[in-house]
Amino acid sequence: MEEGFAMLEDKVRKAADLVKRLRKANHELEEERGRLGARLKEAEKRLDTLERQRGHSAEETRRREAADEELAGLRHEREEIRRRVARLVEVLDGLEEGPSLARE
Repeated sequence: MEEGFAMLEDKVRKAADLVKRLRKANHELEEERGRLGARLKEAEKRLDTLERQRGHSAEETRRREAADEELAGLRHEREEIRRRVARLVEVLDGLEEGPSLARE
C-alpha cells in the first residue's frame, strides 16, 4: 500500500512539473506571438505605404518584395505559434480532464 502511495505521489509530482513547464512554454509562446504580431503590423504598414506609392523604380520594387517576403514569413510564424499554443492548451485541458475521469 505504501508503495502505491509513493508511486501516486511521484506521478502527481511529475504531472505538476509538466503542467508548470507547459504553462511556462505557453506564456513564452504568447509573448512571442505578441512580439510577432507587432512586427506583422509594422510590416503590413510598410506594405500599405509601398502599395500606395506604387512607384516603378527598381528600389521600390525590391523593397516591396522584401516586405511581402517578411509579411509572408511573419504570417507563417504566427500560424505556427497558434498551432503550438493550441497543442499546449489541449495538453493542459487533458490534464484538467484526467482526474475527473478517474472519479467517475
